[in-house]
Amino acid sequence: MSSKILKGKKGIILGVLNENSIAWEVAKKCKQEGAKIIISNAPLAVRFGEVKSLAKEIKVPVIGADVTKIEDLELLVDKAVKYFKGPFDFVLHSVAMSNNIRKKHDYTELNYEYMLKTLDVSAVSFHKLLQVCFQKNAIADWGSVVALTYIASKRIFPQYSEMADAKSLLEGISRSFGLHYAAKNKVRINTISQSPVKTTAGGAIAGFDDFWNYSDQMSPLGNASSKDLASFCVTMFSDYTRYITMQNIYHDGGFSSTGLTDKVISTFNE
Repeated sequence: MSSKILKGKKGIILGVLNENSIAWEVAKKCKQEGAKIIISNAPLAVRFGEVKSLAKEIKVPVIGADVTKIEDLELLVDKAVKYFKGPFDFVLHSVAMSNNIRKKHDYTELNYEYMLKTLDVSAVSFHKLLQVCFQKNAIADWGSVVALTYIASKRIFPQYSEMADAKSLLEGISRSFGLHYAAKNKVRINTISQSPVKTTAGGAIAGFDDFWNYSDQMSPLGNASSKDLASFCVTMFSDYTRYITMQNIYHDGGFSSTGLTDKVISTFNE
């Protein structure tokens, strides 16, 4: 069912990798709700992954961009403005990676080159993207930018390792840049803290399935699905949320406000 609340709006979805990607669900929902979009990922992912076939499925263009490189982001934004014939209305930043997590390096034994890469890809890239858009006046007045985060920015989850630091930085960038962009163009910038989702990135975290189950039992509504998150992102991109900015919003079934549930207690009695 569609209400076409994004009819006439245009946007960029960063992070579409495969059918399990959160960004893919958001891209499909934006199209369903009437938006005109571009999807993007790193050039290697576009060349060798599923990105092109997914784009073909929903009939949208793909523009490859390394989010750590200013020149790539400038080219992405310039091409988007040309394709849309003017400024666009929304952006999703759904990009993160950690080689320390992939290689199972403990937080007390991090490879610092990997850590700097994690911070660059997962957080600093958000600032770079916003700065390019800001300087090029690429986002229309009252536009909306959303980046995806996780509650590990506030609480310690050992296996999430350095990604927790990256998410803390990401949320700080959202608030700081949110002030400047709101003052200039009324553009709002927010982060959404989502329930665990079984994506390619999530699968790299040790014990992810057990943690997903724990989170589900600790959330009064259960874990929020990527499809439900996509619907919420659409709402954040729409004109119904024009005065929400510089916020970190929890979309996690109540996990962030819950200390204990009967379901979790019952596991100790088994």
